[in-house]
Amino acid sequence: METEVADYNVTQQQAESIWSKLSEIRYFEEKSIEAYKQGLLGGSLHPYIGQEAVATGIGEFINESDYMTTTYRGRGHALAKGADPFKLFAEMFGRVDGYCKGKGGPMHIANSDLGMLGANGIVAGGIPIAVGAAITAKSMNKGQVAITYFGDGATNQGVFHEAMNLAAIMKLPVIFICENNLYSEMTPIKDSVLNEHLAERGLAYRIPSYVVDGNDVFAVRKVAKLAIEFARNGDGPVFIEAKTYRLLGHMFGDTEIYRTKEEVNSWIDKEPLKQFKRRMLESNILSEEKLDEIEESVKILIDDAFERAKKSEQPGFEEVYTDVY
Repeated sequence: METEVADYNVTQQQAESIWSKLSEIRYFEEKSIEAYKQGLLGGSLHPYIGQEAVATGIGEFINESDYMTTTYRGRGHALAKGADPFKLFAEMFGRVDGYCKGKGGPMHIANSDLGMLGANGIVAGGIPIAVGAAITAKSMNKGQVAITYFGDGATNQGVFHEAMNLAAIMKLPVIFICENNLYSEMTPIKDSVLNEHLAERGLAYRIPSYVVDGNDVFAVRKVAKLAIEFARNGDGPVFIEAKTYRLLGHMFGDTEIYRTKEEVNSWIDKEPLKQFKRRMLESNILSEEKLDEIEESVKILIDDAFERAKKSEQPGFEEVYTDVY
C-alpha cells in the first residue's frame, strides 16, 4: 500500500479546467440545496460539498465510454464525467428532460450514453454492477475501464468483498474508489473498523492499493492517472482510499449531533476549493482575477441550467408504463 502526495505538475490550462470543475460541482450542490428548500425535489438530498476533489481528480482521466457506478451522493461524479447540469437538475426535479425522464430523482440518476450505470441508494449496491461492467469491458477489449465510487461504510458489506475477490482473480479493469469521509451515515468509521487505512482491505485481495488525501485534487489526480492507466492496460483492478470529509450532514436536515462543530470547523480550511485556490495563488499559476472569472462563468452556467430545468414539463401519467423491464 502506498500513500500518495500532491504533485503540482499542471499547465495553466489544466489548472483552469480543474478549478472550473471544482466550482461547478460545488455550486451545483449549493443550488441543489436551494432547490430542496424550495420544494422542487422530493426524497432525501445528500450533499457532496467538501468531497469535490475526488470526483474532479478521477474524472480528468476517464472517458465517456468508460463505465461508472456511484452512490446517492453521486451528482459530483456525474458532472466530472461530463453530465449536463440541466439534465441533472431536470432529473432531480422529476421532469421529462431529466436523464431518466424524472424517474430517478436525486438519488438514482443513470445514463448509458455517458457510461453512468446508475447511482444507487443501497450501500455498496453499485460495486458488483461495476465489476460486471468490467467483465464486459475485458471481453470487448476496447480499452474501457469501470469506475465505482462508494463510502467507507460500504467496505463492511459482504458484496464489497465478493466483488473485490472476483475482480482480483479475473484481473478486471475496475478501479474501486472509497471516499472515506469518516462517517458511515452517523456512525464514525473508527467505531466499526479496526483498520487504520481501509485500503488495507484491497491488499488482502492482492489488489494494488493507495491512500490519498481526498481533499487535495493534485494528490487525487496523480494516483488516478496511475490507477486508470494500470487498469486500462489490462493489469487488473486498483483500490483507492480517498480520505475526505463532508462539510454538511449526511443528508439535508441532518441534526449532526454525532459530531462537534469544532471537528467540522477543523476541516474547513482543508476543504478542496480553499486548498486549490490558495495553492494556485501561492504558486502564481492562476491569479485571483482568473479564479474569480472562471467561478463567475460557472455560476452563470449553473443558474441557467437551474432555471431551464424548473421550466421543464412534468411527465405524463403514461410514463408509468414506459421503461419497465
